[in-house]
Amino acid sequence: MSLALILALAPLALVLLVLILGWIRTRMLARRAATLVPQMGQIQPVSGGAIHYVEAGDPARQTLVLIHGLAGQLQHFTYALVDRLSQDHHVIALDRPGCGYSTRDGAALAKLPEQARMIAEFLDTKGIKDPVLVGHSLGGAIALAMALERPRKVAGLALICPLTHHMAGAPAVFRPLEIRNARLRRLIGRTIAVPLANWTAQQTLREVFAPEDFPEDFLDRAGGALGLRPQAFVTASEDVVGADASIAAQAQRYRDLEVPGAILFGAEDAVLLPTQHGVPMKKFGLRCELLPGRGHMLPITAPEECEEFIRGVSISTRVPATLRS
Repeated sequence: MSLALILALAPLALVLLVLILGWIRTRMLARRAATLVPQMGQIQPVSGGAIHYVEAGDPARQTLVLIHGLAGQLQHFTYALVDRLSQDHHVIALDRPGCGYSTRDGAALAKLPEQARMIAEFLDTKGIKDPVLVGHSLGGAIALAMALERPRKVAGLALICPLTHHMAGAPAVFRPLEIRNARLRRLIGRTIAVPLANWTAQQTLREVFAPEDFPEDFLDRAGGALGLRPQAFVTASEDVVGADASIAAQAQRYRDLEVPGAILFGAEDAVLLPTQHGVPMKKFGLRCELLPGRGHMLPITAPEECEEFIRGVSISTRVPATLRS
């Protein structure tokens, strides 16, 4: 083999070596994640996948359905809110389709109406009547999609730092997820994405939680380790693309929103700006509260304020929910 040919093949060999080493490291981190954060709830099959959920409280009481955000899992709510709210509510916290231990059959199901449909089917299968939907971040957009599609089956909306309108691009911290080619997405997810995410985890968490500090037990108690799996990267990337493809059309329908509710935002949220995603929703009947000095991850950093906010929405919507049923 000539020296020229060796030099020509060297970059390709280096790329292949990086991919192979990345694949090995990815498998190691994924196994560690499953050990650190095992499945904690039950699985309910739905059309297009299955929903993993935990349930607490008296089923005879008002049901709260907790829907987490991008690259998250139900542990964002079990971290501090489920035990608090289940004292006098029936609480269901779920992994969105494709996230945590839930599944979905393909990227097309990442669009907001499809995720809303799958969660709605789950609730119907469970026999849940007139729930208050508690949606954080991307989960807020999905809660809105559910309210628009089935207004007579949703009692209220308690939205925490929700995505509500189209953005020119994904938030800076999530921009690496904006991959539109499915094959490239899977290749990156199975090789280099997880090791890179593990390497940059501290900085990423600082950006997501800013201006607040992230908890030291985020990886286990808040389920963050589940993000260090190939499927978590693929799902999050699909979610970014799916939300981008469907949020503008959804926003055009807010004028038809019938379900009452409110929005709670951290005034210093740098992931989703309250001036873009919270305040504009006032004209559609959703009051908006701002917490000074707070950021995006309120279910973890401000559980007392979130609890008070959710209870307020539940109380204010209880009578209308009864009348609608």
